[in-house]
Amino acid sequence: MNPKIFILLGRAGCGKGTQADLLVQKFGFFYIGSGDLLRERAKKSDFTGKKIDMQLKAGNLAPSTLLFYLWMRRLEEIKNNRGDDFTGIIFDGSPRRLVEAELLDEALGWYDWQNIKAMLIDISRQESFARLTKRRICQQCGNLIPYVGVYKDITSCDKCGGKLEVRPDDTPEIINVRLDWYESDVLPVVDFYRQGGALIEVNGDQPIEDVQKEILDKIE
Repeated sequence: MNPKIFILLGRAGCGKGTQADLLVQKFGFFYIGSGDLLRERAKKSDFTGKKIDMQLKAGNLAPSTLLFYLWMRRLEEIKNNRGDDFTGIIFDGSPRRLVEAELLDEALGWYDWQNIKAMLIDISRQESFARLTKRRICQQCGNLIPYVGVYKDITSCDKCGGKLEVRPDDTPEIINVRLDWYESDVLPVVDFYRQGGALIEVNGDQPIEDVQKEILDKIE
């Protein structure tokens, strides 16, 4: 079996996490979300944990060296514990910089995984800003509720029934910082995969079900 590696890219709020969940459910891929890795590491009360927590709350990025270390630990776990039915891996929202794309290419080559595609779920800056200022997160389980389609009207978490609130890092000021960073740092990553013939482009302005259908049409 030749496992597939999918790297999901796009402006914040484009639905990367939602589409990653759907692909994991359908194909059984392993999931690597850099935000999840960082939030988990931030729970430790050492210097790095406390600094990650501070950086995340301020809307700042963790250094590439730290993120790469967390990736490598997770990839090693997957390599050592994958079963015979191993189908592949999804990276949600990473790499975030060109140097990270190059490092990730090296890491995946080290583990003998060569079937790599980057998927751009494309929405405009204006749409991203609108979605981020209105999306919510569950206080109880941390489930992120996108502001799109039927999710606009729900009043409690669709997974656990918990209370919903706006994420503390979804303020207009922090959102604009993240959108500026996308244009300066992530667009070169998109070009990196485009030039390498590994980029799949998807229209993210559609309802969730239509985005999923377009993804499936293009990867199957």
